[in-house]
Amino acid sequence: MPARYARFLVGRHRSVAANRQLGWLLAFVAGAINAGGFLAVQQYTSHVTGMVSAVADNVVLQRFDLVIDGLVAVLSFLLGAMCSALLVNFARRRAMASEYALPLLFEAALILCFGLMGARLASFEALLLPFTVVLLCFIMGLQNAVVTKLSGAVIRTTHMTGIVTDLGIELGKLVYWNADRDAQPPVRADRDRMKVLGGLLLAFLLGGLTGAFGFKQFGYGFTVPIAVLLAVVSLVPAWDDLGRRRA
Repeated sequence: MPARYARFLVGRHRSVAANRQLGWLLAFVAGAINAGGFLAVQQYTSHVTGMVSAVADNVVLQRFDLVIDGLVAVLSFLLGAMCSALLVNFARRRAMASEYALPLLFEAALILCFGLMGARLASFEALLLPFTVVLLCFIMGLQNAVVTKLSGAVIRTTHMTGIVTDLGIELGKLVYWNADRDAQPPVRADRDRMKVLGGLLLAFLLGGLTGAFGFKQFGYGFTVPIAVLLAVVSLVPAWDDLGRRRA
């Protein structure tokens, strides 16, 4: 990948085009990790809404072991988001080129860890929950926070509920018949926003297909190419910071 494009994609200075393209890439990654991770650990790790609902259900059913599982999963997602904010703000205060690359490099390292040691990690438990689930929830929180920060909360990549809702709103505007031509302003769909939302949904779906097929064929190792892709994208800004420190 050309260094110039990597700087465009994950560099400190953001543009609408860069945010969209990085959003599509990370939605693909999230879909792959979420779907492939489900086959590995039998749990979707980006669906915090479902986790919280499961906690409520299990409290009523008095399945307190599952309540602890759900709370640990949510906490792991939360800690991932916190870690992303810490890394971004640390780099931002120092005017580092790798402001957004640092969390992605960390994510790549964690995904690689999951891919190379997933089967072994599954034998360890963190408060009754397999460590693989904790790790994947942390990764999802980390990624969702970094793309939320760089896009100003315009783009999110790990949960599709909001994406589909926003897309449905725009489609409703698209088919709305402005019968009263004197009414101001007329209802108009934001076609550009529809393209972004549709792209995020499609990227997540393609990532899910890739992750599910990859895990079925190669097991935990399916994540290695994904980790390498993220690392290659993120290394250029980090290398720029290293070169600046040496100068």
